[in-house]
Amino acid sequence: MLNLVRLTDDHFAVLLGECENDSGLSLPEGGVDDVGMIRMLRRMVARLHAGGSDGHWLMVSDGEIVGLCGYKRPPDAAGMVEIGYGVAASRRNRGFATGAIGLVQRAARADPAVATLVAETAVENVASQRVLERNGFSRASVRDDPEDGALIVWRWPV
Repeated sequence: MLNLVRLTDDHFAVLLGECENDSGLSLPEGGVDDVGMIRMLRRMVARLHAGGSDGHWLMVSDGEIVGLCGYKRPPDAAGMVEIGYGVAASRRNRGFATGAIGLVQRAARADPAVATLVAETAVENVASQRVLERNGFSRASVRDDPEDGALIVWRWPV
């Protein structure tokens, strides 16, 4: 069964191998993501937590951390918030992202500051597009990002 666990800096320390893992959660073979990405996410989540934002989680299945997901920034004045998610390479294609986004949607419904969830996927990332489609997101537009190329923008009204 998949659960979301609120992501803390202690979790990042475990993911980066900076301390003993006494969390009771195991890590998948190959880890959750590369060290550079984990460090970038740690900085982002620290800034968000310092600003009072919540909405950042570990994806946990049967006691194992299989991925990360959450808000990329606090909801704006209109209640729009962008989400991101990633599953460990060794745990992909098992429905974890689809399940996690469903749980993020449930959390968003309970958050009065959130009116719309937004996500972006690369045009060629069909697997991620399916995750969003299965969770009721609609394609809103396509935009060109200087670093990532063409991106599909998805929306889900809470």
